Amino acid sequence: MPEPAVPPTPPVPLTALLAREDLALRQIAGPSAEDVVIHWVHTSEMADPYPYLLGGELLLSAGVHIPETVGPDTAHTPDSGSAYFDGYVSRIVAAGGAALGFGVAPVHDTVPEGLIAACAAHGLPLLEVPRRTTFSGVARAVWQLMARARLAELRRVTEAQQALAAAASRPDPVPSVLRQLAQRLGGWAVLYGPEGAEIAGAGREPGGEVRAALARLAQVVRPADGPGERPAPASATDSAAGSHLAAYSLGAGHGFVLGAAAPQRVSGDHTVVSVAAVLLSLLTGEQQSGTGAARSAALVRLLLGAPPEEVAALLGEGPWTVVHARPDGDGTPDPVAASALGAALGSALVDPAGDVVRVLVPAGRA
Repeated sequence: MPEPAVPPTPPVPLTALLAREDLALRQIAGPSAEDVVIHWVHTSEMADPYPYLLGGELLLSAGVHIPETVGPDTAHTPDSGSAYFDGYVSRIVAAGGAALGFGVAPVHDTVPEGLIAACAAHGLPLLEVPRRTTFSGVARAVWQLMARARLAELRRVTEAQQALAAAASRPDPVPSVLRQLAQRLGGWAVLYGPEGAEIAGAGREPGGEVRAALARLAQVVRPADGPGERPAPASATDSAAGSHLAAYSLGAGHGFVLGAAAPQRVSGDHTVVSVAAVLLSLLTGEQQSGTGAARSAALVRLLLGAPPEEVAALLGEGPWTVVHARPDGDGTPDPVAASALGAALGSALVDPAGDVVRVLVPAGRA
C-alpha cells in the first residue's frame, strides 16, 4: 500500500465525520473507525479507481459502475458479483484509500451485500450515505473539520511558542525549556552534550528501550568529525516501543542534540520541537561553551581592571583574526545584522563600533 501524499492540512478522524448528525453516516463494514483518518474526499464512479487515488481518501460512490449482471436486482445477495466487488475493493485498498462511502440514491436502494462482504474481507471501512445526504455535503463537512483542526493546531503552536520563549528567559533557561517542551508533548525531552551524554532532561522518563533508541537517533544528527564525512541531517525521527522519537541538531556544529519522545505524534509537534531547538541552540551556543564562557570572563575581568597579561590566557591560544565588515551603502551597522555576522563566523566577540563591525575569531578558522 503506498504512503498517502499527505496534504498540508491536519487529517480528519473518521469518528468525527461519523459523529456529524447532519450527515447521518453509518459504518456498516470494515475495522473500527477509531484509528482511521481522512486526508481528502474524492467522488468516482470508475470500476477501477486506483489510477485516480493519491491515498488517504474517503472515496464516495453511488454504485453507477456496478455491472448490470450484479445489480440492481442481484447485487444484494451475498454471493452475487463477489468477484467484481472483491476486485473493486482490493484496488481501493491497494491505492491507499482510507474509507468508502456508498450512497443509496439514486441507483441503489441499499448497500450491496457483496460490497459489504468485500469491505469486511479487505479491512476497508464502509459507510452508508443516506438519501438526504449529498456527496458535496460530505466533502464540505470534511473541509470544515479540517479548517477547525488547522485553527486548533495554530493556536496550540502559538501558545507553545510563547511558553517556550518565556521559559528561555528564566534564570535556569535550559531546564525550563526542556520542562515546557516535555509538558507540551506529553512525553520526555532531553539535551545531549557533544560527547553524547545526557546533560538535562524533563518529563516522564521512558523505558530503557526508548531511551537507548533515542540516544542512537541523536548520533544520526550529530555533526561529523572528519572533513570527508557525509554531512549529518538537521533532524531525524523514529519510533520504538510505541513511542515517537525525534532528534534535532543544535547550533553550528557544537555537537549538542535535542531529543524528544512522545506517546503519540500530534499535528504541530514538529513545529513546537523546532522552536525549542532554536531556543536551545542559542542557549548552548559558543557563548555558553567552555571557551565562550572563558572569553566572556576575560572581558569582565578587563572591565573590572585586571591587567591584560592576566586575562590573555582565558582567550585561548592565539593568534586571532579580526574581521572588519561594513554594511552595504551608507549608514551605521545594524546591531542585529552585526550579531548575525558574528553568529555566522562562530564568534560572540562582536564590536559594532562606528561604521565598521569587528569580529574576533581564531586565526585557524576557515
